[in-house]
Amino acid sequence: MENLVKKYARKLVDAGLAASSGPGIPLVGGLDHALVWNTTAPEIPVLEQLFQHLNINCLVFLRPSPPYDRIIRFLAGRALKGSGRILPQDCETRTFLHDLPVVEHFDLQAIVQALKQRKSVIIQGLDKENPCWGPVVIAPGNVSPEQGFVGVSSVCFACFVTFFSDYLALLKTGNKDPHMDRVFDQVLPFVQTQKSPLPDLMHGPFSKEQDVYAAMVQAGQKIVACGLVDSYFGNISYCWNNTLYISQTGASLDELTGCIDPVPLDGSTSAGITASSELTAHLDTIGRTGCQAILHGHPRFCVIVSMDCDPAQKAACPFSDKCHTHCPTPRHLASVPIVPGEVGSGPFGLCNTLPAAFDTSDSVIVYGHGLFVTGKTDFTQAFSTLTAVENLCTNRYLEQVRHLRHG
Repeated sequence: MENLVKKYARKLVDAGLAASSGPGIPLVGGLDHALVWNTTAPEIPVLEQLFQHLNINCLVFLRPSPPYDRIIRFLAGRALKGSGRILPQDCETRTFLHDLPVVEHFDLQAIVQALKQRKSVIIQGLDKENPCWGPVVIAPGNVSPEQGFVGVSSVCFACFVTFFSDYLALLKTGNKDPHMDRVFDQVLPFVQTQKSPLPDLMHGPFSKEQDVYAAMVQAGQKIVACGLVDSYFGNISYCWNNTLYISQTGASLDELTGCIDPVPLDGSTSAGITASSELTAHLDTIGRTGCQAILHGHPRFCVIVSMDCDPAQKAACPFSDKCHTHCPTPRHLASVPIVPGEVGSGPFGLCNTLPAAFDTSDSVIVYGHGLFVTGKTDFTQAFSTLTAVENLCTNRYLEQVRHLRHG
């Protein structure tokens, strides 16, 4: 357990969500034969009380680093003036977190109540004299610190997407919010930070099965390292020797060793039973396009731009509360299709919309969900496309904001 709590604390720092030292260092606690923490901190005596009130064996306490701290503080303050919850519209949050409860101060009973209903809680906590001054994100887990890590990192992702989506929607109505303008100006430098160079990936086509596994593990590590996912979620596949090798459902993309399923294209085994929930979409896309490689990530501005809709048009749309699954309007960003579709293979699953969209493009954005890209023989071109489309979405977003704010 000691190694696990240190591992996930380090992952939060590596993801840019937490500081590596000082009061912003993340706290990760896990209960084995005894309760252990990754470090010592004045907040721990208070946090240990949560283990007495909740059926948990681990807990992550995150004081987010910029720009997430400013974004979450703003959204938390707005939520406390209304429902007490932040209501993200991206598909990952709709599916797994639902909404994000907010409490104003470190009130034990309020936190316990929130965590009995949801997988995380945000504490606005503006009082720096309090050991839990904020904003703070807390997420527990019943089994492993990994669950808490996923919880707090997903909250940061959801809040980032929510803030930028809401800001663009506000500007499009012609209304103004000086407070939101100030927060946007504060976080803009983090958006404009120089992007990392493309990683040097293994070149295909691959002649050996072990090379397929190695290339997938490498691509998964790089997509997480470049911040192109929500937490470590996403999926990856490669077709070789009439078999689709695909990441398992819930697998950490940066830890795919032992978490890749070989699924024969003829369906002769049940190997796909633990595969990604998007196996059907991958199989149909491979069959339709003839590509060998598929990468799926959650680049933040791809998600944000996919949810951009004219306020008047949305108000008149009968599917305005089901955009992510029912949007009837054909949409593109440049030549990249944007399609609806929920996770899995149900009647509104993206397996029904994604494969056909690849007829005209090697990349497809799924509404509120993320980006799928293909590669002919390896992941090199797919990774390049993934970053190029995210840069396109970022630039398109910023162009719209500049025009709406300044004309």
